[in-house]
Amino acid sequence: MTKAQLLDSIYRQVYLPKAKSAQVVNSLLEIIKSTLENGEDVLISGFGKFCVKNKRKRTGRNPQTGEGIVLGERRVVTFKCSRRLRDRINGEG
Repeated sequence: MTKAQLLDSIYRQVYLPKAKSAQVVNSLLEIIKSTLENGEDVLISGFGKFCVKNKRKRTGRNPQTGEGIVLGERRVVTFKCSRRLRDRINGEG
């Protein structure tokens, strides 16, 4: 689902004008992004949890040349879905 499809879905289900739907979605995404930037987790009950994890420096490989390279430290975002969402996806809910 794209952002445009999400906006259209909100427009159809909640009858919120498209401009207002866009404002709500953009605000929500900005709040999530800034929270993750600060290193905090985002927990949405019944949906899942976005977490920021630190990756250590490691040795990698350039797949085109096979040459070894050093990948620096970085932070990544992971997502773990809630049990309720996992059950719905698997047809158990």
